Amino acid sequence: MEIKILGPGCSKCGSLDKLTREVVEKNGISATITKVEDIMEIMKYGIMSTPALVVDEKVVVSGRIPSADEIKQLLTK
Repeated sequence: MEIKILGPGCSKCGSLDKLTREVVEKNGISATITKVEDIMEIMKYGIMSTPALVVDEKVVVSGRIPSADEIKQLLTK
């Protein structure tokens, strides 16, 4: 599984990155997590607000920080 955290480096983006890494580690999910801060790269996903969570090239959340439970559901469905 490939996970990307999209955001220019703001505190919310950092929070989503940290929370996602915690959920992946706690639940033994096999995933590669990448933080994407380049605005041109972020724009390719067509999102209007950050942070955003991308799983296997599909935007699953944008513009907010989901709860740990929601992240777990998104990654294990």
